Order: sequence, then C-alpha cells, then structure tokens
Amino acid sequence: MRFEPTELTGAELKLQDEVREFLAETLPRGSYAPGLGMTSQWRPDFSRELGRRGWLGMALPAEYGGGRTAVERLVVVEQLLAAGAPVAFHWVADRQSGPTIARFGTEEQKRFFLPKIARGEVSFCIGMSEPDSGSDLASLKTKATKTDGGWLVSGTKVWTSWAATAHYILGLFRTSPERYDGLTQMIIPTDAAGLTIWPITFVDGTSEFCELSFADVFVPDDRVLGEPGRGWAQNTAELVLERGGVDRWMSPFFLAQLALERAAAAADHAAYDLLAGVAARSWGLRGMSLSVARMVDEGLSPAAEAALVKELGTRLEQDLVDALARLAPGPLDAASADGYERLLASALLASPSWTIRGGTNEILRTVIAKGLRP
Repeated sequence: MRFEPTELTGAELKLQDEVREFLAETLPRGSYAPGLGMTSQWRPDFSRELGRRGWLGMALPAEYGGGRTAVERLVVVEQLLAAGAPVAFHWVADRQSGPTIARFGTEEQKRFFLPKIARGEVSFCIGMSEPDSGSDLASLKTKATKTDGGWLVSGTKVWTSWAATAHYILGLFRTSPERYDGLTQMIIPTDAAGLTIWPITFVDGTSEFCELSFADVFVPDDRVLGEPGRGWAQNTAELVLERGGVDRWMSPFFLAQLALERAAAAADHAAYDLLAGVAARSWGLRGMSLSVARMVDEGLSPAAEAALVKELGTRLEQDLVDALARLAPGPLDAASADGYERLLASALLASPSWTIRGGTNEILRTVIAKGLRP
C-alpha cells in the first residue's frame, strides 16, 4: 500500500476556480437547503446544468461525453460538497455506475447509458446489500436464473439509496452456487415488472433508503454487465470508486464552514481548536483521495488505499459532528429557525450511518490488512 504525494496542476487549479465561480453565482447562500455530502437535495435541473458544463461523467471515455480525468472529477466534486450542493440525482451514476459500465460494459451498453449519464439525464442506485448479507456481501442470495433470452431475478435488496426515484439499479446477483464466482452484475430499470420498492423512513425523517423485492423480474441478456460469474471482481473495482473519494470525509464540510463562521463571530476559542484539528486531518485525507484518483487515472485499482480513506474519513466525519454537538449550548432542534442548528441536528442523527454505508469499518480493516501483506 502506498500513497504517492501529488498536487493539483495549474490546469486543475483553474478548473477549481471555475467551479467556485459557478457555485457562487448559481447557489448563493439562502437560495437552497445545503445537504450533508451525497445525501443532499434531488435536483435533476442542477445535474443537467453540470452536464451542460461538462462536469458529469468527466472520467468517462471522450466518445461518450467524458474525456477528462478522475482527478479533474475530484476537483469538481470537492467544490460541490464544500457548498452542500444538490448532487443526489446524479451522484451514483457519476461516481461509480458510469465508470463501471465504461470498464465492463458492451459497446451497446456504453453508447446507450454513458452519454445520458454525462448529460445528467439518468440516475442510478446500487443493488448490493441484502437483509442477511450486509457486510458479508459474498453471501448474498438474490438469485438470477437463466431463461430464454435473459434471466429471472428473485429475492430482496435493502438499504438501496434513492431506489424509489432513480431510473436504474446496477445490482449484484447470484447466478450459480459458487461463493465468489457465482455472482453477476445486471442493470435493471426501477419500473421493471415484478419489482416492488418500499422507501424506509430513516431516524432523521428522510426516506432515501429503500427495500426492493424482485419477483421473477426479467433481465434480458443485453443488460448483463460483463461476463456472468465475474460480478465479484467487477464489484470490487466499483467499490474503489465508492470508497476512495473526497465524499468519504466531506459530508459535514458545509456544516464545519458554518461552525467556523460562528466561532469567528463569537471569538469561540474552543471551537477554533476543534476545527483546527479537523482541518489538519482533512488536509491529510484530501492528499490521500487525490493520490487514489491519480492511481485510477493510471489504470490501477487501489482497493486497499480506498478502504483506508473511507475508514479514516468516516470516523473523522463522526468525530466532527459529535464534537460540534457537545459545543452546542443546549438540545438541538431539527425544526429550528437557525440553519446551522437544523443542519447539525440532522448530521447528529445521520452520522452513525456514515461508517456503515459503503462497507463497515470492520470489513474495511480486513481489506486494509490484506493490502499491507508483504
């Protein structure tokens, strides 16, 4: 495991300035409800505007609308998350479904899906977890049985974020009994016959999480992603995209900016000390995420490095929220007229999930330990 030190180039810094200027004009303070990282507002119009500017699907091959790099995408995403921008509609498709289709899909799949992702026209969700196969993903049981012209899928998925509003599921299903070699990825529209989706109300009142029931859902052969039985290796590569990015430590970043402004106004030295420590840890994680993006651009699959970013990053997020809550003068009110208090109350309820989604810390530490083997 190795993180090569790297910095943004002049062209990448110019892109950073362009995104900052766009956000200052498009999302001035008070014109939108800032979100907590990827769990933000569902705004297809905002996603389409990013697509028009060439800021979605950036790391996709040029012939499908991309032609940029994973590092350039990191530069754009970093600014979007810092602003608490409404990125939910395009998030999964841009971060991982698009690059996964680009890497493993057929030419027909690439030409159908990738330009739409780059334009911000379609949204994806991730069909991995199941009721009895959360952290032990290879034990999943949702079954795809071969039939004429395709497959019949039956079983249950759970904790599938945005399934009730997304257009497609990129799911992992069991196509044979072998633990790892019996898994296959498939692309399924959320309005497919036999698929029922129930939103699950979370502790903070939101309902992005969903449960999915597949009852002989037909998936044509041309919607199988990659070779049948190769789903585990493909899914592992997909998780690099999910775990190593800046989104794994920037969920409460806008909240931290608000806290810094309040500390400055009140000359609150306790808050200054707290936020200085967060800034130092964040700077280190930012360097790690940048290094992972450089590795992806080199065609590598830094699974252990990405797992380390996710493990360290989500713990930092929780530490920050817990500390800010302890500094609050009294109980937090999620319905407060004070925007900072509302966002902090929401973060306090949501933050326990941050070390679970995308892989629990215990599972990540196993991936990290394997990466440290000589």
